[in-house]
Amino acid sequence: MPINLNIGILGHVDSGKTTLAKALSEIASTGITLDLGFSALQIDLPANLEAPTNADKKLQYTFVDCPGHASLIRTIISGAQIIDFMILVVDVVKGVQTQTAECIVIGQLTCKKMLVVLNKIDQLEGQKEQKIEKMAKKMRKTLEGLGIPDPPVVAVSAATGENLPELLEAIKSFSFLPERDTAKPFLFAVDHCFSIRGQGTICTGTVLQGSIRVGDDVEVAQLKLTRRVKSIQMFRNPIQEAKQGDRIGISITQFDAKALERGFICHPGSVLQCRCGVIKLSRIPFYRSEIASNTKFHITSGHETILANIILFSGKSPEFSFNEEYRFVENIHQESSNNLPENTEDAPENTFVLLQFERPISVIPGSLVIASKLDLDVATTTCRLAFHGNLLEVTEDRDYSTNFLPRLKIFKEKSKRGTIQRVVNEYELIAGNLLKPGSREIFIGMHIGLSTGEKGTISSTFGQTSKVKLTFRDALLPTTLESIKGKSSPIFVELKFKKFIFDREKKIFQ
Repeated sequence: MPINLNIGILGHVDSGKTTLAKALSEIASTGITLDLGFSALQIDLPANLEAPTNADKKLQYTFVDCPGHASLIRTIISGAQIIDFMILVVDVVKGVQTQTAECIVIGQLTCKKMLVVLNKIDQLEGQKEQKIEKMAKKMRKTLEGLGIPDPPVVAVSAATGENLPELLEAIKSFSFLPERDTAKPFLFAVDHCFSIRGQGTICTGTVLQGSIRVGDDVEVAQLKLTRRVKSIQMFRNPIQEAKQGDRIGISITQFDAKALERGFICHPGSVLQCRCGVIKLSRIPFYRSEIASNTKFHITSGHETILANIILFSGKSPEFSFNEEYRFVENIHQESSNNLPENTEDAPENTFVLLQFERPISVIPGSLVIASKLDLDVATTTCRLAFHGNLLEVTEDRDYSTNFLPRLKIFKEKSKRGTIQRVVNEYELIAGNLLKPGSREIFIGMHIGLSTGEKGTISSTFGQTSKVKLTFRDALLPTTLESIKGKSSPIFVELKFKKFIFDREKKIFQ
């Protein structure tokens, strides 16, 4: 079999992606521009690449044509997660547009290499070379600021064929042998599922990890159904085995095609139905709106996009641990700007996100998830991709609020303020309006601070109202005592404590 390299073709709607894919391909696309389209081109292995032992000296490019319309961003994200490198198609007349920016972000997150195609050069009038060079320079500067140094830029016309041979040579020189891991459990991203009379149910997609052979048992992850692989094809050619990176169709027995549109087929038991999970937050700099706790974001993993409520929290260590205490983060905000952002983030260091999904989502631990605000107007000119991260912890537990959430030591910082009402002696004071009468006992022994700087503790309740007695290890300053006795100016007492948001016993700590 040839070595397969998956190339994603992404860009703003009407930038000419599908026309380019057809012009480069020998095999007609299996999709339309409202969905993922797949086509292929097979060439002799470029001289700069060395074929692995027992491999054909052929390189097959599988082009993944992703839709460019704003309303189909979840399809773009899912398509980009199966590619090895990306061709970013830019309308040379219009330049960077909203979905261009979103595609750049998606490419950054899902693959390591990017090639830029400036399309529609046949529509340029006057000073054509100067306009192409100006746009190429602008694209290189934009991508360099986002951590993509010196990407190849090729100007073409997919419609007329101008410079397409030069583009193919650029793709060849940019090609590499992707790392494939066949030892991991089989994972197959299904993007189409249909029935053929006499052949059964056919699922087409891309092998994300591991390998598969005819006769193997596999699991339809979302449905928890185990079925046997009847046959495998790669672009209509029967094969006995497929491995990571291969674009294939598999026929499975006794399965209704209507039961699955998109999803995972896998080695039995390797995909989890996640109800709640934790990621480390990496903010996407193009996203200009607030990211706030207790709001909902669309979370994409694989081919699924599901709403999840988020809670932000931060800690000292860059590694997540159930043993560490974390501070609740209300929100993270980045000021809006008309300029392209630099590769910086304003999130507190070591910020994590708790994701609580509205319904289970199919994942493997460690997999990439991308958070978006897809409920924004599709006509918006701002990027809707907000943040991303890899799943550090995952639970399938239906009762995760009882068994999983209390393991998270996320606290909110609270404070109460009262006034000093009288002096008992130079080591004791009486404070009022600090605590409610019915809750005073749970605060006994906690540390407090005066507005004058002295530190003490709540030693006992006092009377039947809200008053408490404060005790100080060192004698209070004469100026403090005089101020209280003379009532020249009020002296305040402040109590600070922590409350863990998932603690079922509602305990408080300092």
